[in-house]
Amino acid sequence: MANLLVTGGAGFIGANFVHYWRTHHASDVVTVLDALTYAGNPANLDGLSDVELVVGDICDTPLVEDLLARKQIDTIVHFAAESHVDRSITGPDAFVTTNVIGTHSLLKAARKLWLDTGTGRPHRFHHVSTDEVYGSLGPNDPAFSETTAYAPNSPYSASKAGSDHLVRAYHHTYGLEVTTSNCSNNYGPYQFPEKLIPLFLLNCLYGRNLPIYGDGMNVRDWLHVEDHCHGIEKVLQVGRPGETYNIGGGQELPNLTVIEEICATVDRAFAADPQLAQRFPDAPAARGQASDTLKTFVTDRAGHDRRYAIDETKARSELGYAPRRTFSEGFAQTLDWYLKNEQWWRPLLEKAAAGR
Repeated sequence: MANLLVTGGAGFIGANFVHYWRTHHASDVVTVLDALTYAGNPANLDGLSDVELVVGDICDTPLVEDLLARKQIDTIVHFAAESHVDRSITGPDAFVTTNVIGTHSLLKAARKLWLDTGTGRPHRFHHVSTDEVYGSLGPNDPAFSETTAYAPNSPYSASKAGSDHLVRAYHHTYGLEVTTSNCSNNYGPYQFPEKLIPLFLLNCLYGRNLPIYGDGMNVRDWLHVEDHCHGIEKVLQVGRPGETYNIGGGQELPNLTVIEEICATVDRAFAADPQLAQRFPDAPAARGQASDTLKTFVTDRAGHDRRYAIDETKARSELGYAPRRTFSEGFAQTLDWYLKNEQWWRPLLEKAAAGR
């Protein structure tokens, strides 16, 4: 039996991981540490009565030390991060504080409790990072591997790169048992509706414009969040301490293709279920029109990386990891979840509309 501390476990990927872990490792004890900033939502953990949510900041090192000691934590899975690139451009300070200083706070506490005053019990500090630390690829460049040089281009990716380096340093300097995973673009249940897929999905339902940056041909590798959780599980189970593993979805697609898939899937859902037109009368699909009529091209954002792609050879060969969904399959499941969980996302939209 393991005792896990999941930081950021009330956020999008963290909450999905907690649900995944409780399903597949029911005997383990899971504690969530989350500051409940705008993207943290206790409702993401509904139905998990055996998971304790501790509201607190990862920068509060004494709090982290107390949790590690009191809960006898042997595994930290570190998701807590500021992660929206647009927000990092307008307000980079929060990204440096949470992603760099916060990660260092966790590392200091783990070193103290597990190494300096620890019992020698086996431990693992797993750090969840992003493919954005590698920068941008040209159209014919090979995909990012674990040996690709870091070249972050936004305050977000720079802060994540800094945290990656700290995690690596704590292993090589102090012997802390760490692993890092760099993932591609996630999507799925519980994703805060500022990110492309939930934003465009909900805009289709409400008949709002779909704002496409630049020419829409920026390429991303898309990873369903449950496949990501499966990859992290593999890293925790068989990953070698001190190593980094790239976890991708194997679905390298231009943004415009993703948006067209969203529109087409929404249109098919309305055609199959006439009640959707009653629930969402402002949707073009409710009137028999195509959702892609909402597409609007807008000025590209500053420093917008052109292409990301993940080479997951190492994860496949060493961990036995492979994504289980195509993007079409994964998005169809995601749309179904959002249509069935309006009570989860509607309060978020109302809060945003009220400017809170």
